[in-house]
Amino acid sequence: MGILGSIFTWWDGATITTMLNSAFTGEHVGTDAEGNKFYRAKKTRDGQRERRWVIYKGANDASRVPAEWHGWLHGAFDDVPESHLPPAKIWEVDYTPNATGTAEAYRPAGALEKGGKRAAATGDYEAWSPES
Repeated sequence: MGILGSIFTWWDGATITTMLNSAFTGEHVGTDAEGNKFYRAKKTRDGQRERRWVIYKGANDASRVPAEWHGWLHGAFDDVPESHLPPAKIWEVDYTPNATGTAEAYRPAGALEKGGKRAAATGDYEAWSPES
């Protein structure tokens, strides 16, 4: 996107201000499997919580933050998530981002994007009547 895109847009990567904050006032604490980088403020003011933020690799989409890093961002624990993670379970699947609003979004049969044609009724439905 280039330097002008970084100055004027926020939806695809970090803005110039966020990049400068990360470089000068932030401390890089970790990177997740997708390449998102997590930072915290080097200094905190008395009585205030530590400021934490993420710089996404690619489009800014909060659903791309893994659960363990989400907990860290919101102050659920102080140490970086790697020290709090249980071993992976055999039934766990890899993370998939939220596809809502994209071409990969789920569209059931009968959706307008699929032509809007529903399957015909099969006759197995009986309407309720208060008299019966």
